[in-house]
Amino acid sequence: MTARALMLQGTGSDVGKSVLTAAVCRIAKRRGLSVAPFKPQNMSNNAAACVGGGEIGRAQALQALAAGLDPHVDFNPILLKPETDRTAQIVVHGKAATAMDAAKYMAHRSELMAPVMQSFERLAAKHDLILIEGAGSPAEINLRDRDIANMGFAQKAGVPVCLIGDIEKGGVIASLVGTQAVIAPEDAAMIRGFLVNKFRGDPRLFDDGVTAIEQRTGWPCLGVIPWLSSSARLPAEDAVVLDQPIRASGAGLKVAAPMLSRMANFDDADPLKMEPGIEFTWVPPGQTIPRDTDVIILFGTKSTLGDLAFLRAQGWDHDIIAHARAGGRVLGICGGYQMLGRQITDPTGSDGLSGRAMGLGLLDVETQMSADKQVKMTDGTCALTGCSVGGYEIHMGKTTGPDTQRPMFTLGDQPEGARSANGLIEGTYLHGMFTQDEFRRSWLSRIGAYVETGLSYSSEVDRALDALADEVSAAVDIDALLGLAEAPGWHPAGE
Repeated sequence: MTARALMLQGTGSDVGKSVLTAAVCRIAKRRGLSVAPFKPQNMSNNAAACVGGGEIGRAQALQALAAGLDPHVDFNPILLKPETDRTAQIVVHGKAATAMDAAKYMAHRSELMAPVMQSFERLAAKHDLILIEGAGSPAEINLRDRDIANMGFAQKAGVPVCLIGDIEKGGVIASLVGTQAVIAPEDAAMIRGFLVNKFRGDPRLFDDGVTAIEQRTGWPCLGVIPWLSSSARLPAEDAVVLDQPIRASGAGLKVAAPMLSRMANFDDADPLKMEPGIEFTWVPPGQTIPRDTDVIILFGTKSTLGDLAFLRAQGWDHDIIAHARAGGRVLGICGGYQMLGRQITDPTGSDGLSGRAMGLGLLDVETQMSADKQVKMTDGTCALTGCSVGGYEIHMGKTTGPDTQRPMFTLGDQPEGARSANGLIEGTYLHGMFTQDEFRRSWLSRIGAYVETGLSYSSEVDRALDALADEVSAAVDIDALLGLAEAPGWHPAGE
């Protein structure tokens, strides 16, 4: 292996590891390095399809973009996609392998170190620098003996670590010092420095805090990073934030989307949220869908039957059906498309729960689930306008019925999706279609929105990554951070 490598771990979840890894990927790329992201294990229903087939976590796809690379399964060799509160689909090297409950997975997790190391070694042979994102926290010492995502990997690969603490949550001194206190000394020795993230205000006010951490841990502080405003312009990754509408009430087309419990690939909403002519609102559980909504979008889900039951428990089925009967528009994407049909059948539980349920009945289609999972990037044209479109599919099940004779798209030479006879209800398996500027503007114009700007979504994301890199560069000693990276090697404690 020829590359140098550095691992960014966090004192907990949501400390900003994914965003900072993307930022450092872009910084390294701008310095002329061939850099690749890597996350041994990710847990997310927000996935991206890879050019060569397979799927990885959406965060690693964004990091790849920051590094100037196409998504590849080696960037995230193990992906866990929760199906219920107790079970998850396990994706290995981009392919769905099996579904396990949490206890069984924990008992067998160490067996997945082999595919993790295979991916890492392939990347290390191709690139100058590998930036590795940890998962959760190394302080979860109850999981250490089977760990493949944090110190278990760092020790196995012989990779140094920079630890990230989140000051916004409070207790950042305790979280950083406490991590050193609870982990094994040989694990603590792998940590070569720390970063404090999400600081609001003058970072000099935390100088005494930095000194306290350095004195207690012996680790140098490489930067106190402010709240990164440019991160709000990046695609959504692992959690949905309840955003305020982006335009004042009455300013434009009102789009509402219920927040399903197993919602997946909700970053499909991001291009719409950037359009000034759109007022986009997430509808949280327990709240009704606003009656003045123009378009309801049902996004994807990792468990269609489970989230269909969840949707009904919130009373959203009544809201959606009433909206459609009043002449409102509804769009279903992937699992949302399946819910709009007459019936969903999953005899073996291949998509989570087994069984059969009546759908919302707004499209004359029905879906039969099977273990065969479609994961591919694709392109084609809009069946109504002929404009070009592209994106990706990640789904189980096949949807058939009369309304598929009115497809949304032609992908390759095949019709895809469905429309109701009045054209107001639409469904598709195509993710990422709204990132395509021509199609997005055409679709918005067709449904009555006034698009005020010529937004180029891909250019906007690329500018946001550059801005993110600038913000991080201003707050972090980048030379010292990248100087921590070392050529991987077997560490005695990891053998």
